[in-house]
Amino acid sequence: MRVALVAESFLPHMNGVTNSVLHVLRHLRAQGHEAIVIAPASSWIAGWTQRADEGTAPREVEGFPVHRLPSVPMSGYSSVRVAAGSVARVRGILEGFRPDVVHIASPFVLGWRAVQAAEELSIPSVAVYQTEVPRYAAKYGLPWLEDVLWNHVVRLHNTATLTVAPSTFTIAQLHGLGVRRVHRWARGVDSQRFHRDKRDEALRARLAPNGERLIGFVGRLAHEKQVEDLAVLADLPDTRLVIIGSGPLKDSLAQRLPGAHFAGFQGGEDLARHVASLDLFVHPGESDTFGQTIQEAMASGVPVVAVGRGGPLDLVDPSRTGWIYEPGNLDQMREQVADLAYDDAKRAAFSRAAWDTVQGRTWPVLCEQLIGYYEKAIRVQQRRSGEFALRFLRNSSTWNGTLENWLPLR
Repeated sequence: MRVALVAESFLPHMNGVTNSVLHVLRHLRAQGHEAIVIAPASSWIAGWTQRADEGTAPREVEGFPVHRLPSVPMSGYSSVRVAAGSVARVRGILEGFRPDVVHIASPFVLGWRAVQAAEELSIPSVAVYQTEVPRYAAKYGLPWLEDVLWNHVVRLHNTATLTVAPSTFTIAQLHGLGVRRVHRWARGVDSQRFHRDKRDEALRARLAPNGERLIGFVGRLAHEKQVEDLAVLADLPDTRLVIIGSGPLKDSLAQRLPGAHFAGFQGGEDLARHVASLDLFVHPGESDTFGQTIQEAMASGVPVVAVGRGGPLDLVDPSRTGWIYEPGNLDQMREQVADLAYDDAKRAAFSRAAWDTVQGRTWPVLCEQLIGYYEKAIRVQQRRSGEFALRFLRNSSTWNGTLENWLPLR
């Protein structure tokens, strides 16, 4: 199979979208498929001509070429790039590669151009709903824009051949908005990298010199992650907050949480050690469609307290692997964190259950499911093309009804 992956965000910017695309590319290579990546450039483009990315953005990943499009930095979050260019530019790349299917990761700006280009070329497309962008509008001071953005989401996903969404919440959300042809595709977890055996007592001794329970968060330090909600935990006795990640709110959060340890961006084994060394993981972001960091914490044997909206509703089993609190009810969040922080036996039981729950949720299994969706999209597109041909023949002056007997439409 030949797959064109269009990523709204990609290396060197690391986030949930980039992470899932990397796992898909790794699986495609391992299974002998061919692929290309279309993504925003990671540096400023002068005169709409791509400049070298100064060694920060790879031109090839997993042996597959990366096509970079002109981009500009997102206002207030310069490390996130928004691709410029036209539908014709994307169409030209697709025509050159001739993919069997176009995988569009978290489509919005570049993804909308890719959906249109694929539609013009009659190439099946799979749109991966992954980011609840319209809800970000209010977080960034533009609440009036939310309805406009939701209308864009509906139009985009209904233009795609089919959509995959990561949770039961997001499927119901998209159906409620009028998006058709939505299927569930969750995310895998690297249970070898994220494992309770990665717990590092030396690291814990540095972070909790007086034996404090470590309460952690992993993610972008941006408005949509609601990291400031963790301030209600700052004065819990014998605990310490550990904030893992980077982003535009790092300095303001450091002022608001002076007793917290800010570990900065961590990746690979360093991230695995930090997560496994926590006693408890807290997930406050209401806009997360899945919650990959929740799975990584659970694979590390760390119980979770998460907000009751979006992906966490599928991932956390209340009173078994963690707790779910009502959105906005920070007093309840504090009570649930205290419940686990000060009850070692309960926390140990939740830890074992959390670890057991995610075993078997591997990326190879999830990627094979995704390839099944690619194949489904191809069949849908073939049926559409056959129906279009039949309508054309019926309207043609040379229509011969006997053709209907052998056209493979169903």
